[in-house]
Amino acid sequence: MTARIIGRKLKQMSRIGTMATNSDSDLEGEVIRSFISLESLDPNIFRAPKENLWHPSRSRFIFGGQVVGQALVAACNTVSPDHLVHSLHCYFLRGGNSNWPILYHVDRTRDGETYASRSVKATQDGKAIFTMQSSFKTDEKQVYRYTMDMPKVKGPEEYLDANEILKMRLEVEGSAIKKEWEHYLAEELKILIRPTDPRLFFKQKDGEPRRLFWMKTDGVIGDDNKLHQCVAAYMSDFSLLGTALQPGGPNFETRFMTSLDHTLWFHNPFRVDEWMLYESFSPHAGNGKALVLGRVWKQDGTLAMSVAQEGVVRNTPVSKM
Repeated sequence: MTARIIGRKLKQMSRIGTMATNSDSDLEGEVIRSFISLESLDPNIFRAPKENLWHPSRSRFIFGGQVVGQALVAACNTVSPDHLVHSLHCYFLRGGNSNWPILYHVDRTRDGETYASRSVKATQDGKAIFTMQSSFKTDEKQVYRYTMDMPKVKGPEEYLDANEILKMRLEVEGSAIKKEWEHYLAEELKILIRPTDPRLFFKQKDGEPRRLFWMKTDGVIGDDNKLHQCVAAYMSDFSLLGTALQPGGPNFETRFMTSLDHTLWFHNPFRVDEWMLYESFSPHAGNGKALVLGRVWKQDGTLAMSVAQEGVVRNTPVSKM
């Protein structure tokens, strides 16, 4: 699916989405697409309109995962249909903002029969804000294979959505958490998150730096494997650095937090509109930085992706009255 086709389908869905109830799920999927849709300006240059950039409330910059997903869309539009991304390595150079469009410049580094490589640079207002190296591969059958075991947790139907949990807390605790979490309820993420330990997830208690939650898109995405990979890249950055905050829990206040680099490895085909378990853990935090590693599992126990990210994390102890 090219960037222009994505944009065209968005316009079509905006016209027909309310005509039939069976299209509601597809419409939600189109909202997800809007976060990573691009305009093609040249075979190697793509543009993200500023109107489509998501700037989370209480954040200085646009969402880093959106930049990763859009950069991957740009790269995917320059490789053959039978090449799927198997890894990408990113650096966030400057915080992006929603006042300027983003231009994605693709360098077609190498095209081989099995592997292809692409380099992507994202710029805003003439300045580089992000770079990505990505590698693509054709399907290859191999008898030898193994994988780790998926963590043993209950299925997604046994847990509540994060939004539902926050609404319940607002009813009970009222203004005590309204300022801190009201912005979360207002965000149009269109991603369903079901944490296995909500109190740890929302910093109501401290605990080990390990996080488990089920996630999926709120809506059907379609059957394009590359599109599922691009949306997964967008989703992979959500709540990842939060894992490193869990040992401090409510005893520390986060003054500043942002991604420095981000790496993904894609292992097996998957669908982002089906439930997947996101497992993350942080082996180290200190000196204003934190490292977080992650794995994303399909419900049947298949390892879909591996993730690594280092980010700036600056915390201060909460003063006791």
